[in-house]
Amino acid sequence: MTTPVLFLHGWAMRGDLFADVARRLGPDFDCHMPDMPGHGAAADQAGGLEACADVAAAWIDRLDRPIVVGWSMGAAIAWRLIERIGSSGMRGLVTIDMSPRMLPDQGWTQGLIARDAEAIHATAARIVPGWSRMASSIVNSMFADVSDPVPTREEITLFLRAQDPANLRPVWEELVEADARDVVRKIDVPYLVCAGGQSGLYPRTTAQWLVDAAPDATLALIEQAGHSPHLEQPEAFCDAIRRFVAAKGLASSQTQPAQKAPTP
Repeated sequence: MTTPVLFLHGWAMRGDLFADVARRLGPDFDCHMPDMPGHGAAADQAGGLEACADVAAAWIDRLDRPIVVGWSMGAAIAWRLIERIGSSGMRGLVTIDMSPRMLPDQGWTQGLIARDAEAIHATAARIVPGWSRMASSIVNSMFADVSDPVPTREEITLFLRAQDPANLRPVWEELVEADARDVVRKIDVPYLVCAGGQSGLYPRTTAQWLVDAAPDATLALIEQAGHSPHLEQPEAFCDAIRRFVAAKGLASSQTQPAQKAPTP
């Protein structure tokens, strides 16, 4: 019996960036990694967090209470879904280097590092006309300086430049307005908060805030990684997933048999 896992990718990314992690996790895990609306193979579909949450909800309905793993935007999708329908369809939640509120203010210091709300809002206007340059900037922010990620920085840059920024902008605009702080406090399934110790996007204290706020949360801080621990330190990331599943009794053999999902 295999444990189902639903991977939700980050903004401007695509699902198969989790393919190496799925391979490393091995046959005990039944991994699924769809492209979200406005991204990758679904680039022609209308984007936005609600549309992404609809896709995630459909996948959860097909699977037998998957562990949902959300990276960056993927975490925001998972939180939006929990806000809408709760977490009863999940057996566990993993988020990767994400804040429940990207916009900082005087009372909130867990948002994007070294950027104020005005600068973050202004990013939207630069997405379409400056996409080629922005793609390089995104890649630079994804990894710790010491990282040698797979796929390589060059491969991800080429993929990003091939995306249609007009489809990505509406997703970004919703993402920066999202506020999931109250949702986090109500998550009622086991929760693994994963973050890179050298993230250039969020302070370490953001991950600790999530652990402190959620009822049943555990921290996995991967020191030699930035915003993308699963690409930079995949073995450490997979070990964290395996330990989480074992500690919380989330494997299908420990709960109920998994049902193979049909191709959507």
